[in-house]
Amino acid sequence: MPFAPENTKFSFTLLWTFATFGGFLLSLLLIEVGEKPDIGVVEAAIGGFAIALPQGCLLKEPVFCIRWILSSLLGWSIITAIGIGAMGWIVPSTQIFPMRILSGAIYGAFGGLGIGLVQWLAIPQPMA
Repeated sequence: MPFAPENTKFSFTLLWTFATFGGFLLSLLLIEVGEKPDIGVVEAAIGGFAIALPQGCLLKEPVFCIRWILSSLLGWSIITAIGIGAMGWIVPSTQIFPMRILSGAIYGAFGGLGIGLVQWLAIPQPMA
């Protein structure tokens, strides 16, 4: 891929961070932020695609890039379908600030675990 960074670990990490943040900002333009029931599976898939596409551009193999994007779409769709929600695109309904923080941390941890597990399946595992 033409956007693949040099072999230094720091530059890849920095580019990955910028790609993820930029993709999230793009997703905010595409998805209206609302309360938890307002975000559906289609919106989560659109947001997941907006985040995974710039990340995928950093990956060197096109097949791996496609697997990464598809796994991200699947991960975001699954966590939204099972009711965890699409963190970052929802606003907790409670007015108590500490409860918003706690709720966001719990849902974010479960959501991150779910997306991470699905994306882990897209990463080629080395054969012994």
